[in-house]
Amino acid sequence: MPETILITSQDPILRVLDFRPYRNIVERRVMAFNPAPGQPQTIEVKTPWGAELTAKRGDMLVSEVETPDDVWPVDPAIFDASYMITRPGFCVKRAITLLVPLVDVTHGNADQLVTVETLEGPETVRAGDFYLAKGVKGEIWPYPKDKVNEVMIPAD
Repeated sequence: MPETILITSQDPILRVLDFRPYRNIVERRVMAFNPAPGQPQTIEVKTPWGAELTAKRGDMLVSEVETPDDVWPVDPAIFDASYMITRPGFCVKRAITLLVPLVDVTHGNADQLVTVETLEGPETVRAGDFYLAKGVKGEIWPYPKDKVNEVMIPAD
C-alpha cells in the first residue's frame, strides 16, 4: 500500500487542482461551544469516518438536522464569513464551497489514503469517498462524496 498523502492549506497542488464552486442548499443545526470557566475549554469531536477534531471555546458546532450528534467545529470568524443564522439554533451556509474530487490528487487511485490538515486537526480518508473542499479563508477539509449530491448544487 502506498504511503498516505498529506495535504495542507499551503500545499502547491491546491493551485493546480480544478476546484468547482458549489452552493449548499440545506439548513443545519448550530450551537456555540462556550464552556463555563473552570470547565475544559476544548472538546474532541469524532467524525462519522473516525477522525478526531478539536473544537475550542468560541467555535460553532454545526450538524445536519437529521444527525444532530454528528457535529463538526467551525472557527467563529469562518462561521461569520460563511454562514447565516436563519432562526435560533439553525443556519445555512451562504458562502460558495470549492470542491474537487480527492482522486484528482491521487491520480485516480480511489483506495489511496489522504490526510488533510484541517484547522481542527488532521483527517485521514479514502480518496474515492471524498472531495477536497476549500473555504472562504483558504481552509481545506475532506467533504464526503455522498453528501455532495444530497446537500450541494453547482454554483455557476
